Amino acid sequence: MPSPIHHRKLRIAVVGCGRIAKNHFSAIETHADDLELVAVCDTNPGVLKQHADRYQLPGFAHLPTLLSQEQPDLVALCTPSGLHAEQTITAARHGVHVMTEKPMATRWQDGVRMVKACDEAGVHLFVVKQNRRNATLQLLRRAMDEKRFGRVHLVHLNVFWSRPQDYYDQAKWRGTWEFDGGAFMNQASHYVDLLDWLVGPVDKVQAMVSTTRDIEVEDTGVLNVRWRNGALGSMSVTMLTYPKNLEGSITILGEQGSVRVGGVAVNDIQLWDFAEPRDYDEQIKAANYQTTSVYGFGHPLYYKNVIDSLRGEAEPETDGREGLKSLELLIAAYLSARDGGTVSLPLEY
Repeated sequence: MPSPIHHRKLRIAVVGCGRIAKNHFSAIETHADDLELVAVCDTNPGVLKQHADRYQLPGFAHLPTLLSQEQPDLVALCTPSGLHAEQTITAARHGVHVMTEKPMATRWQDGVRMVKACDEAGVHLFVVKQNRRNATLQLLRRAMDEKRFGRVHLVHLNVFWSRPQDYYDQAKWRGTWEFDGGAFMNQASHYVDLLDWLVGPVDKVQAMVSTTRDIEVEDTGVLNVRWRNGALGSMSVTMLTYPKNLEGSITILGEQGSVRVGGVAVNDIQLWDFAEPRDYDEQIKAANYQTTSVYGFGHPLYYKNVIDSLRGEAEPETDGREGLKSLELLIAAYLSARDGGTVSLPLEY
């Protein structure tokens, strides 16, 4: 286990200052008593200067230089997904803990290499799964843990969002297999994560995908799932919803309970019906929240667990091995879509 860091602020650097980075800067400010932002890194000179000036700290175009000169305790990787593996391995070799945005990698073996590198270096690898911290999903997870559904019969997820062509045209890496992945891997990654986190280990998957935008990857897909506990489920994903994001939802139907959490980003409990009531059922209205952001408000809560883990006061909620679970599902879905067959998990033994 890595040695806990006590009696000082944790030194953190943000690598990649694009779309998702603002959530990290905000979370760092929220935890200012525990975190000190010491550097930023970006390959775009204009973006780098903007953020270095804004936060009045050093900016670097190259990660190894940042790691050597600033010696952070932790780096937050907000870079294109296909870069996460090499950046994680580089940070680990410098003895620096890593927090990476989703997905942890775009290839299965890259994810495995990341976990191995951090194990060998004795540093933590955290994979951001901030949606798990949403109050709505915390209640749903509690109901699952308490087995309130009884036998789960059917699970369905919808991700009906909108990503026009100009979204993909913002950067050359968007919509590519190497750096981005498609609707399943990028935009709907947190929903794929729910398949394992909420329902349990997956046995088999079948997928079909299609592409309408001018990109390499899919912008629409459907997924059939069979869990080891016998439950069946499906998932429908598209980035072609007109004219704006419509829905991010999960429905679970069991022998003793039915729940639907909808809204634009699983932020609205629309059905909560169980045979046996519990005292916390009264909390469902309070758990619902308004949001126009598909990211939700989970980053500060996620950061709290990272801080506590580095202090030696908690265990990581989503470490590298937890991140591999959803990556394995994603790769299985893509293999199924490519080959037109059913893929069984685990991918390797």
